[in-house]
Amino acid sequence: MSTASGIDTGVAPDGSLGIRPLGTLFFLFACAAAAVVFWSGLESLLVAWARPEYSHGPLIPLVSGYLFLHEMRRVPPVAVSERQRWPGVIVVFVALAIGLLGQAARIPDISTYGFILWVGGMILICFGARRGILFWAAVLHLVYMLPLPQFIYWPVSVYLQTVSSQVGVALIAFVGIPVFLDGNVIDLGVYKLQVAEACSGLRYLFPVLSFSYIFALLYRGPIWHKVVLLVSAAPITVLMNSFRIGVIGVLVDNFGIEQAEGFLHAFEGWIIFIACVAILFGMAIVMQRLTPNPKRLADTLDIDFVGIDRQIARVLGIVPSAALIAAGLIAASIVAVVQFAPARGVTAVDREPLVLFPVAMAEWTGRAQRLEPEIERVLGADDYHSASYQSAAEQAPVDLFVAYYNKQTEGSGIHSPEVCIPQGGWEVSEWQARTVQLASGQIIPVNMAVISKGLSRQVVYYWFEQRGRRLTSDYAAKAYTLWDSAMTGRSDGALIRIVTPMGTTEAPEAAETRLKRFMDTTMEVLPRFVPD
Repeated sequence: MSTASGIDTGVAPDGSLGIRPLGTLFFLFACAAAAVVFWSGLESLLVAWARPEYSHGPLIPLVSGYLFLHEMRRVPPVAVSERQRWPGVIVVFVALAIGLLGQAARIPDISTYGFILWVGGMILICFGARRGILFWAAVLHLVYMLPLPQFIYWPVSVYLQTVSSQVGVALIAFVGIPVFLDGNVIDLGVYKLQVAEACSGLRYLFPVLSFSYIFALLYRGPIWHKVVLLVSAAPITVLMNSFRIGVIGVLVDNFGIEQAEGFLHAFEGWIIFIACVAILFGMAIVMQRLTPNPKRLADTLDIDFVGIDRQIARVLGIVPSAALIAAGLIAASIVAVVQFAPARGVTAVDREPLVLFPVAMAEWTGRAQRLEPEIERVLGADDYHSASYQSAAEQAPVDLFVAYYNKQTEGSGIHSPEVCIPQGGWEVSEWQARTVQLASGQIIPVNMAVISKGLSRQVVYYWFEQRGRRLTSDYAAKAYTLWDSAMTGRSDGALIRIVTPMGTTEAPEAAETRLKRFMDTTMEVLPRFVPD
């Protein structure tokens, strides 16, 4: 089945393609049973792929399939007596357990991670551990089709927005155009450009990272060449996206705001993506020129479709092993248990809607206000209360914001102020977790921040109310949400944020005292709207 060069032709010694219908049948049975376990995750992928930053997702399995077939040429035929299949069964079992956990916790992203691990386990079963491990690169590439978890997506997006805004403004100023950056708003005087989430560069970053991964794998050259190509993708994309923002700013200043909208905006994005790919090719050419025996770039890329039809045919030559049968039975057993187990829906929570949150509490009198529609969309809360409260005994108001989520799974959840505050253009001079003891004796853990924008200074308290727990860590809140969703069916929770401005000569401690007095009153009312 192999040539003298060691490249597999896909042909058995008797001249046949070695097709084994029974093995194929067992394999399809295992796939069908596993699909039920991972179904919620697979559905969530289709939803994620509809978003611009993940629109490259459908191409990833196709490219991974090519990498798999490409590597198969170097993998010798699998003997019927292969005994190293059972490690794959262990991997499949762990993967199915992860998929089941994702279903129980109603977090589809977890199921998608389990699905990729399951693919790796099935390859180990079909090829044996010694041969199957050679396909690690094709399996790992599937990670690029997954959306980032929300608690990672938002900090990354905000960071990229900030970097792109700063570099873009520097480029605009470099060509002599007066410009000012306020948060993520580029102020050109007559025009103001909002560097929104869509301009963060994520929609270019993921495809370029995937491309650089494939490029590095197929590149024939020193390992350090591959490493350079792989790690260069992210900074190249960020810098090119910053360049794009700078160019848009220059065009808007010279030709009007329409230069930042519509087709031209999208077209500029495609140019940046192609430019990033071209830069990677250019780097490969330059590195080749620096080697003692330089080659043409075409000769350094291991791209070969010759005989790929026979490699596809080899997929039908799966050995009907006991390990393969076990993988199918394990998945089918999990499906049966889930199917016949008593259904448990989302646990109902008895609470009052935040629209009824009082605007008069003891000596405090407030005025509720609605957020802008775009902010409401990004916030994604099921219910919220935003109001500014005044007291005759206090020298400054206190703003209260409560965002409540019925469930923090399936892609929804709290956006931490740790992300939102810098995005709003506020500079943070102090940020720490501490405990606050109220007059009632309650001890509340809070994150305290001192922030400023121009001459305005504020003190912020915030924490996460999570089903009887008060947490200051976003990561701890996610972990407890996963646990409670699986154990009790609840994943509701809220963000509580209290802010007060500081006087010109006022110390942060005095502003904190005002926040504590406000909390003395608020914490008596809050449980009606955010229950334990």
